[in-house]
Amino acid sequence: MDAHTKSRAHFEDPLGLFPWGLSKLYTLWLRATYPFASVGRDLSVHYTFLLSRSMAPRIKLGSSVVMGKDVWLNIIPEATGEVNIVIDDNCCIAARSWISARNHIHLERDVDIAPSVLIMDHNHAYDNIALPIRKQVATPGGTIRIERGCRIGQGAAIVCSRGELVLGQNCVVAANAVVLRSAPPYSMIAGNPARVIERFDPLQANLVSRSGPPGQVESAKQEC
Repeated sequence: MDAHTKSRAHFEDPLGLFPWGLSKLYTLWLRATYPFASVGRDLSVHYTFLLSRSMAPRIKLGSSVVMGKDVWLNIIPEATGEVNIVIDDNCCIAARSWISARNHIHLERDVDIAPSVLIMDHNHAYDNIALPIRKQVATPGGTIRIERGCRIGQGAAIVCSRGELVLGQNCVVAANAVVLRSAPPYSMIAGNPARVIERFDPLQANLVSRSGPPGQVESAKQEC
């Protein structure tokens, strides 16, 4: 590589400024025209973000929230209550992640969502064999709360079919895990269906328990 090529390699592609500019304008448009229940400062939304304006009154967004490419916030027609999705300060939701609510989904502050994550507090009914499943109504479902500081790995699914599903503070969900039940704080969760494979003591900063073989635990850590 000659000196001229090297010098060009250090410059960012100026066309990369266009998506940034579109996202900045789209964020300003959302703040100005979408009637959110509340929205904090420094919102950052990619211009491909998907949200129906009619759903905005049922959504609360905190400060410094980041929404990546093709993120979708959805509230189904059968939704109950006044506010169905709450995303607190400093949450980051990466590309292609979907959050779909019927009842209530709450991401507390500093939650990090990797790409292609599904969070859903309901499911499709399937008991009417005379109808295609896509034409059947949603199940009653439950509620989901992901407490502050959690990290959800790429491709994970968190689905609550009933009751309350809570991931405690600073939980780590491994990539491609399918989470169907609650987990205590400071847990590492992996598998399908997911289970707690490690827990930590925040006061002593050490391992409390390990319920999976070392190879599985190390593999889950690498996936996160």
